[in-house]
Amino acid sequence: MKKRIAVLGATGSIGKSTLDIISRDLENFEAVLLSAHSKKVELEKLKTLWPDAVCILSAEEGGKEKLITAIKNTKPDITVNGISGSAGLEPSLAALEAGSHLALANKETIVMAGQLVFNIAKEKNVNIIPVDSEHSAIFHLINAHGAASSGAASSGAASCEIAEIVLTASGGPFRKLSLKEMEKVTAQDALAHPTWKMGKKITIDSASMANKGLEIIEACAFFNIPADKVKVVIHPQSIVHSMIRLCNGVFYAQLSKPDMRHPIHDALYWPKTALLNLETLNFDSLTLEFEKPDTQKFPMLNLAWEAAKKGGLFPCVYNAANEEAVAAFLDEKTGFTDIPKITEHVLKKDWAAIYSDKETVLKADKDARLEAVKFIKKMAK
Repeated sequence: MKKRIAVLGATGSIGKSTLDIISRDLENFEAVLLSAHSKKVELEKLKTLWPDAVCILSAEEGGKEKLITAIKNTKPDITVNGISGSAGLEPSLAALEAGSHLALANKETIVMAGQLVFNIAKEKNVNIIPVDSEHSAIFHLINAHGAASSGAASSGAASCEIAEIVLTASGGPFRKLSLKEMEKVTAQDALAHPTWKMGKKITIDSASMANKGLEIIEACAFFNIPADKVKVVIHPQSIVHSMIRLCNGVFYAQLSKPDMRHPIHDALYWPKTALLNLETLNFDSLTLEFEKPDTQKFPMLNLAWEAAKKGGLFPCVYNAANEEAVAAFLDEKTGFTDIPKITEHVLKKDWAAIYSDKETVLKADKDARLEAVKFIKKMAK
């Protein structure tokens, strides 16, 4: 029987890669739902290519409600969530509530409401499989080595605790700039990522390393590990997608060329695997570099570690404040180095409340954004 796949954010990089994987194995997969935020023309083209799929434009009036209804009605076996930012949370919840496994590229789902999300997944007896290249690597390394895991799907009994998770980061376009030079960078500079081709928001996050900050928080929630056991290492080649260190002191790593079709393919076939004909590594001409991140130049990392340690609604607020700061930077209302200043200001308030429902999370998200906007206006005076 074919797996029925919903692709949310179908016109973005994750969505396009997912549809490529589906098209390679039409005997086992079918696209039943495609959504886009605002790219109506591109969605119409996809509708021509995938005539049996329901297509939803989320930006139109009532689009979010239509998308959530479509998820319930199409009843996908797997929902690939490639929506950017906090807008991905409610569709993720809808997919889980509908009994769909969740192949998750939208890290904000876990950052904003990890506890709630994993509780629903457990209640509905469905798996959440990470699609971020880093968390996908960790997920499969954990399952391959039988280490202790968390609310994510796990393939066997634990044989050895994870001593450390190491997230790799390309370092973005400003890795070699001084802090003074970074104060002068423009949005155009920040959008020129050296390795990955992504949407605007995530590309800015990569430049500020807020993206890695979100991944720190996500890793803590996904793999049930304290913040001080999640490390970050700069690896410009983006070949090693992350590592784990087990209690015996040995590191295990996942290596491949930087191509999002790898983690998407693994998520769709989970818990099995299958042949994927993509270009493999050539070790005859391969050089790998690693270095420690500069947290003075990239304070979004330390802010993320702090948010992860404090828990409660702090992770949700970290994301909300950063989203508003990035939007202001793209609109040329603030400078690049103002992004962590805005985020830090909002995080100084008390967000320690424990949440158990979506409404509490969404209220904190809204309140944090209002505080960020107020501070941005104050900075502009």
